[in-house]
Amino acid sequence: MHRLLAPAAVVLAVLGGLVATVPASAAVVPKTPPLTTPWTSQVSTTNPLPEYPRPQMTRPDWQSLNGEWQFLNPATDGAGNVDRYAAPPLGQTLPERVLVPYPIESALSGIMRNDNRDLMFYRRTFTVPQSWGGRRVQLHFGAVDYEAAVWVNGTQVTTHKGGYDRFEVDITAQLNGGTNEIVVRAYDPTDGRGEKQPVGKQTNNPAGIFYTPSSGIWQTVWLEPTPASSIFSVDVYPNLSNNTARVRVFTRGDVTGHTVLAEAVSGTTVVGSATGGFTEFSVPVPDARRWSPDDPYLYDLRVSLRNGSGATVDRVVGYFGMREVGKKVVDGVLRPTLNGEFVFQIGTLDQGFWPDGLYTAPTDDALASDIRKHKDLGFTMVRKHIKVEPARWYYHADRLGLLVWQDIPSTPAFDADRTPAQTAEFETEAREIVDEHRFSPAVITYVPFNEGWGEWSLADTRRVTTALKNHDPTRLVDAHSGYNCCASKGDPGTGDIVDWHVYTGPDAPRPSTTRVSVLGEFGGIGLRNPGHEHSPNGEFFAYEQVTGTAQLNDRYTGMVRDVRQLMTTKGVSAYVYTEITDVEGEYNGLLTYDRRVQKVDTGQVRAAHTALVDASRNLNAPVHLTLDHVRSFRVTTPGYTDRYLRHADSTARTDVIGTGSADGARQDASFRTVTGFADARCHSFESVNSPGRYLRHADSRVRLDANTGGSFAADATWCPRPGLAAGGTSFESLNFPGSYLRHYAEGAYLARSGGPNAWDTATGFTADATWNTADPALWRSSVPLATNVRQSLRVTTWGYTDRYLRHADGLAYTEVVTSGSSALLKADATYTVRRGLADSSCYSFESVNFPGQFLRHADSRVRNSPDDGSALLRADATFCTRPGLGGTGVTFESLDEPGWFLRHHDSQVHIASGEDTGFNRPQTLTADSSWTLAAPWAP
Repeated sequence: MHRLLAPAAVVLAVLGGLVATVPASAAVVPKTPPLTTPWTSQVSTTNPLPEYPRPQMTRPDWQSLNGEWQFLNPATDGAGNVDRYAAPPLGQTLPERVLVPYPIESALSGIMRNDNRDLMFYRRTFTVPQSWGGRRVQLHFGAVDYEAAVWVNGTQVTTHKGGYDRFEVDITAQLNGGTNEIVVRAYDPTDGRGEKQPVGKQTNNPAGIFYTPSSGIWQTVWLEPTPASSIFSVDVYPNLSNNTARVRVFTRGDVTGHTVLAEAVSGTTVVGSATGGFTEFSVPVPDARRWSPDDPYLYDLRVSLRNGSGATVDRVVGYFGMREVGKKVVDGVLRPTLNGEFVFQIGTLDQGFWPDGLYTAPTDDALASDIRKHKDLGFTMVRKHIKVEPARWYYHADRLGLLVWQDIPSTPAFDADRTPAQTAEFETEAREIVDEHRFSPAVITYVPFNEGWGEWSLADTRRVTTALKNHDPTRLVDAHSGYNCCASKGDPGTGDIVDWHVYTGPDAPRPSTTRVSVLGEFGGIGLRNPGHEHSPNGEFFAYEQVTGTAQLNDRYTGMVRDVRQLMTTKGVSAYVYTEITDVEGEYNGLLTYDRRVQKVDTGQVRAAHTALVDASRNLNAPVHLTLDHVRSFRVTTPGYTDRYLRHADSTARTDVIGTGSADGARQDASFRTVTGFADARCHSFESVNSPGRYLRHADSRVRLDANTGGSFAADATWCPRPGLAAGGTSFESLNFPGSYLRHYAEGAYLARSGGPNAWDTATGFTADATWNTADPALWRSSVPLATNVRQSLRVTTWGYTDRYLRHADGLAYTEVVTSGSSALLKADATYTVRRGLADSSCYSFESVNFPGQFLRHADSRVRNSPDDGSALLRADATFCTRPGLGGTGVTFESLDEPGWFLRHHDSQVHIASGEDTGFNRPQTLTADSSWTLAAPWAP
C-alpha cells in the first residue's frame, strides 16, 4: 500500500515519481526473451510496473497486486478442448509461478508458452491495510484477455468479456480481515473456437503481419479503498469558445443530496471552480492555455463529492487539456483542425509489441519511450494500431504532446461470418474503449475498421461508425482505414475521414465536402539489422528493401516531400507511416524491435517533418502566397504602378522596372517565398540573385540581410493581409503588429499610419502599403543558371544517379552514361543552356548535335523539337528553375503548365504534377523531378 500526496497535490508530480509497494515474495524467474530491450533487466520480479495505473483519477491510497502469482494451465481433452467454465482451484497451491501483469506467452511472465491451451488460472493471497477500515475496497483489472471470472475467498465476484478494457468490482463483503485469496480464471481462444473475439494482430500461428498472442492478465491488478458514496468516473469536455471545461461526474453508492465541487488547477493555483450535480456543468478556465503537440499544457482537475452538509466524502485528482478537434475548409479544402487550426498530422503505425513483454511494456519508462522517440523525430501523431494500451500510455501522450488515432481492435481478419451476438459484443467493447478514453486530450480520432478485417457488411459498417461518432461527437471518426485494400467491402461514406492505404506510396484520395483526406498507411521501407530481429517462423519481410541508413533516410524524407506536394495537389491532411518499430517478422520500422538501434537520422527526419508542418501552417493564413514561387512586389499607388520593390546596395527601394529592363534590375525585384522564419503562418522573402539574404526591417528601414541572429527571424517575417487598399496585398510585420511594408519617397520602410516618422504619414498610407504580388515575377527563376554553356542533366533519384537525360529518335529518356559510352550517346546527353524562348528569366535547352532543336513537352511527353517560332512551342520549351523538390539539385517547372515539372519515370521523361498514376504518380515525384546540372558529356 502506498499513500500518495494530499489530493490537492499536482497530479503530474504524483504520477511522475510515486509508486506502490507490496510485501516481497519469492521471485518468479523470467525466461530469456528472443531479444532484450534496454529495460528488460530493470523489471522487478517482486513489484513490476509499480506506478499508479489510473493517472486520470488518483486517490491517496492504493495497493498493487502485480508480482508473483500462482498459475495453472489445465490439460485439454483428447481433442484439444478445455472447459471454459471449469471450476476454480480454490484453496490449492498451483504448480507454476507467473509474473503479473505480463502475458503468459511473454518471457517476462516466466511462462513463455503458447500451446493453444486456452484456459488458465491465476491465484494469490493478499491482505488489506488496517487503515482502510470502514471503507469499501475496489478490485481493479487493467485488462485480461479475453474472458475473465474472479473469485475472492471462494465467492465469485465478477465476470468480464473483452481483452482491451478495464473492469472493477467491490469486494468488501468477501474480505475476511486477514489473508485473502483471489483466483482468476481467464479464457482466451485467440484464433477462434467459435468466439471470434476482438484480437487485433494476435494469432496462435504468428507469421507476416500477425504476431504472437498475449493471453490472460496483461495490465496492472490493484486495490483501492473508496467511501460508500464515491466518484466512479469523470468526463471532461473543453469548450474553447467560452474558456470552460464541461464536467460530468458518475458515482457509486447512495448520493442523494450530494453535490460536486470541481476545481481547475494551474500549478498550485485554483483558476476556476464550480459546483454541480450529476449532470454536465461548466468550470471556468479563464485565459485558457491551449493544449497542443507544441505546448501540451495540462490543467489539474480536483473533483470533490460533498454530502448534504457540505462535507467532502470523496475526492479525486485528474487532469485535462484545453483543446478542441474539428474540421473546416482551409485554402478551399476540408481539413482537420486542432484548436481551430489545420496542422498536418504526421504519424506512424504503432503496434505496441515488445520482444520481452509482448503486449506489456517491460517498464513504465519503456512504455513512454516510443512516445518520446516520436517527439524526437518530429512526429505529431501516432496511430495506435489494432490495440489499446494501458491508461499510463495515454497519460504519457497527453503530457508529452502526441496526437493519437485510436483503433478499435478487430475481430479475426478475413472472416466476415458473424452471429448477432458476436457483432453485439464487438460494438459493446468498442463503446467501452471510447468511454475509457474520453479523458485524454491526445486522443483525437477513432478508427473502427481497418482494411475490412472482421467487417461483416457495408451497411453495418455505416451503422457502427455513425453510432460511435454519436457516442463521442467531440472526436473525429475514421470509419474505415484503408477501405481501398484487402477484405474491405468498400467506402462506407460515413465518418469524418476518407482513408487510403498505399504501399509503398504515398498517394491519397481527394477530400469531399464532409470528409478530410488521409493516407492511413504507407511506407514500410525495410532495413535489416541482424542481431536485433526476431521472427517466430524465421521469415522476414518489408514492403520495400533498402541496403543502408543513407538510402533509408533518402527514401523516407523523399516520401515526406512527396506528401507535401500531395497536401496541395490532392488535399491530403495526414499520414501514417508504417512503422515506428520492427515487429517480429517485419523489419520496416524506424527503430529495431528491441529499441536498441535507430535506423534513421534524427536531424534529417525532423527537418523534413518540420518543413511539412510549416507548409501546412502557412495554409491557415487568411492570405497566403504559394511557397517556393518567385514574385515581385508592384506598387499599387495610382501614378506609380510601374514601380517595383527591389534591393540596391542591400537597401530596399522602389524603381521603375519592366520586362525589358536589365537582368540585374529584374532579379533585384524578384523574391522567392518561403515559410516565415518566426511564424510559419507568415512568409519570408529570399532574394533571387543574393541567395541566403532576405527582406527584413531594421530601425524601420527595409533592407536585404543574411541571418544575423537576434531579432532577424522576426524582422524577416511578414504576414500577408488583405490589401489596406483594394486590389492587392499588405504585409504586416510579425514583431510589430500594426506596422506594414510601405514605400515612401522611393524608399521602403516599416511604417505605422500616423506614427512619428515621415514615412508614417497617414496620407496615401493605405495605397503605399498595398502591393500587387499576383502578376508574374519580373524574374521567374529562383536558381540562376549560366547561359550559352553546355550542361548534362543528371538524375538525383537514389539508385539511378548514373543516369542522364538524353534524346533518342526525338524523344527524351534517361540512360546510364559513363566515360566509356559512345560519342553519340554523350552528345545526346548534352544540351546548351539558353535563355528561355518564351521568357528570358527562364531557360531552354538546345541539343548540341541537333542545333535549333529544343527540349519541349507535348501531351506531357518531353521530346526534341525544332524551334518553329510558334508561341506554343516556345512556351512548351521554356522551363523556370526552382530549388530541387527532392532537397537537392534543381527542379524545372513548365512555363505554360505551372505545377508541372520535368520528371523521369521508367527511363522516359515527362512533365508531371503527381496527381495521377504512371508517369504522373505522386510516388518519388520530388526526387524524380530534381536534377543535377553536371559537366557536359560532349564539351
